[in-house]
Amino acid sequence: MDPSREQRLVEQYGPREAMEYDVVVVGAGPAGLAAAIRLKQLAVEKGQEVNVCVLEKGSEVGAHILSGAVMDPRGMAALVPDGKEKGAPLNVPVSEDRVLFLSQTKATRTPNWALPAIFQNHGNYVISLANVVRWMGRQAEALGVEIFPGFPAAQVLYDEAGAVRGVVTGDLGIGRDGEPTGEFQLGMELHAKYVLFAEGSRGNLGKLLIEKFGLAKDSDPQSYGIGIKELWEIDPGKHEAGLVMHTAGWPLGTRTYGGSFMYHLENDQVAIGFVVGLSYENPYLSPFEEFQRYKTHPAIRTFLEGGKRVSYGARAITAGGPVSLPKLVFPGGALIGCDAGFLNAARIKGSHTAIKSGMMAADAAYAAVTSGRRQDELSAYPAAYRSSWLHEELHRTRNFKQWMSKGLYVGTAMVGLEQKVLGGNVPWTLHHKHADHECLKPAAQFTPIVYPKPDGKLTFDRLSSVFISNTNHAENQPAHLTLRDPSIPVKVNLATYAGPESRYCPAAVYEYVAAEGGGERLQINAQNCVHCKTCDIKDPMQNIVWVTPEGGGGPNYPGM
Repeated sequence: MDPSREQRLVEQYGPREAMEYDVVVVGAGPAGLAAAIRLKQLAVEKGQEVNVCVLEKGSEVGAHILSGAVMDPRGMAALVPDGKEKGAPLNVPVSEDRVLFLSQTKATRTPNWALPAIFQNHGNYVISLANVVRWMGRQAEALGVEIFPGFPAAQVLYDEAGAVRGVVTGDLGIGRDGEPTGEFQLGMELHAKYVLFAEGSRGNLGKLLIEKFGLAKDSDPQSYGIGIKELWEIDPGKHEAGLVMHTAGWPLGTRTYGGSFMYHLENDQVAIGFVVGLSYENPYLSPFEEFQRYKTHPAIRTFLEGGKRVSYGARAITAGGPVSLPKLVFPGGALIGCDAGFLNAARIKGSHTAIKSGMMAADAAYAAVTSGRRQDELSAYPAAYRSSWLHEELHRTRNFKQWMSKGLYVGTAMVGLEQKVLGGNVPWTLHHKHADHECLKPAAQFTPIVYPKPDGKLTFDRLSSVFISNTNHAENQPAHLTLRDPSIPVKVNLATYAGPESRYCPAAVYEYVAAEGGGERLQINAQNCVHCKTCDIKDPMQNIVWVTPEGGGGPNYPGM
């Protein structure tokens, strides 16, 4: 918070309104809503009152939720045991697993008997996580949780001792010049005894809290991926409800971590997507273009031909595993879900882990609130994690990303040894040595990649893709993609890395255009942003900083 700007606004518009809660949750994803539901469940069970509020930056609950997704129902069953009776949209049980290794023209299937248990999905469900989250939102509201969609938490409030005491929602009606317009509304302060941060991968407030409290000082650098997804309606004759297919190999080289998923949902719909680890080295690589290329493979296009693409989106994935988990708590709050990094990258699943983390944080917060505590550390939460099935699950797969980052062949062999032969019970732990942005190498070491032009039927360009993500931002607001130093994109990124932001962004936000007086300049088309956070992660100089746009801005995913 800029003190001088804040003082100016207070003088002109008066002090911010403030609301008091026992617990404020930032983010209405699976972790945040699980925490809110659990808090209210405990209050009902114990006959006590706990006031809970959830802030959501999307225009509605679920608007910004994007995941594969295959759900392990373990977390949901613990949170809402009668969820199926209450209409939880877990309607498509997994019917078959297929794991393929692709060359440019061929596909080799791994026999199911050879798959480690972590790659098998019997008992899981193919879902739309956005729809599951919408259902969770209704359960939370039925219990008395107050949910405010369209209200992003833009700033953290601290008390005199430095503990978190709440958040400030974003101001509305700020013009492109940074000054209030005639539609200006001052954001509100929400004060709480504890704030749970559930913003998803690379949460902008979570990132600040990790830095402020030194939460990652004993952890490995975090590791991320970019997941790009399309939703298709396909020929009913090609649809196999419950089929779960994963691939590795082409079109990525054997040195680049990544792979694909294809999940057959209900109503002849297929979720298809591609994940690229953001530790890749080649600045000419475009995850979006690799995904488009992947769909042309004979084993993939056969499902899609004759179908129709109905939605598109992208989101970063926090994939470092338990060695990269920061300290989970700090005075006045906690990190939950992907804001902390609970995804199980080996299983390509994070919703059940997010739900479990939210429940454990809620248990700790409830005990603290009802015993008269506030603004201290919820130490019971990390203690509960260390003794939970979640810790055991993540610990068994702790080396997955590290092995796979050593190349497809070495990684596959070593993960197979650890998981299939040794059941994850290994005495060694591998570590991440570099943050993803440190892994990019100068363009001079690589040959530019020439990607084929889209055909508009199977493969597409970025702008038409962003259009069907229903992304929108108020036209006159300041760009929420900010630069610490405006000279760096041309002086460093373009000169040394050939302008990688124009390729790693899956939404055509960044492009280099002719500058007045000659040369080039970076143009930021912030209105295209789907809030994936890739730029905040991969920018080689960490010069791009993602901040919250005006409430309700961004994608509006219908069923992703």
